[in-house]
Amino acid sequence: MHIRVINPNTTAAMTAKIGEAAERIAAPGTRISAVNPASGPVSIESHFDEAISAVGVTEEVRRGEAEGADAYIVACFGDPGLMAARELTRAPVIGIAEAAFHMATLISTRFSIVTTLGRTGIIAEHLLASYGFAGHCRRVRAAEIPVLDLEEDGDAAYQRIVTECRRARDEDGIGAIVLGCGGMADLTARISDAVGLPVIEGVTAAVKLAEALVGLGLQTSKHGDLAFPRPKPFTGRFSELSDTRFE
Repeated sequence: MHIRVINPNTTAAMTAKIGEAAERIAAPGTRISAVNPASGPVSIESHFDEAISAVGVTEEVRRGEAEGADAYIVACFGDPGLMAARELTRAPVIGIAEAAFHMATLISTRFSIVTTLGRTGIIAEHLLASYGFAGHCRRVRAAEIPVLDLEEDGDAAYQRIVTECRRARDEDGIGAIVLGCGGMADLTARISDAVGLPVIEGVTAAVKLAEALVGLGLQTSKHGDLAFPRPKPFTGRFSELSDTRFE
C-alpha cells in the first residue's frame, strides 16, 4: 500500500517531520511518501494561503496518480483543496482535520481543538460546521504561535501548546484534545503525557483511516459532485490543463 502524504506548504523540514510521524504509525507494508509543492506559501495561516496552496495539492495528486498511489492525505488542518483533490482520483483522499474529528468522537463525547493562531481557529470552526462536528467540539483554542515557530523555536512553542491544552482540560469539560496543525505531528505523545488526556493529531489519524479504506476496497465515489472534472479549455498559466481527461 502506498500512501502519498501531501504537506500543502513548501517548508521541507515540516514535510520531513510529517512524513516521519506517518511512517512511525503506518502498518508494516505501508509505504509513505511525504511531499510538498514546489511553489506556494511557506506556511498556511489564512484563507488566501489556503487558496494558493490548494493548487499545489491538486498538482501533487496528479503526480501521485502517475505513480499509482493508493491513498492521499492532505496534511494541513485547514484541509485545503480536499474536495478538488477527491475529484481527481478514485483513491481515498483524507484531510487531517476531518480525520482528527472522526477519531476524537470515537473516544470521547466532547473535545476541544488547540491550534496555532486565532485566525486559523476560525477556519477550524468553519470545518467543524461543514463536517457536522460542531456539536462535539466545546472550544477552539489558539496558542497564538506562528506555524513556523514549531520548526524554529520548538521548545517554546511546545510549552505554549501544553499550557493551552491544560486550560482546555480544566475549563472545557472535555474528554480529548485535537491538535490543530500538521506541524504538531511529532508532539502527540508528549502532550498527552503532560496533560493526562487523549490527544489526537490528524496526520497519524489520517494514515490509519487511509489504511482502513484501502483495506476495505473503498474508493472515492465518482457519482455526483466528486466525478472527474469535465475536460474544458483553460487559459493563461493553466493552459496546459486544457481538455485534460482525468479519468
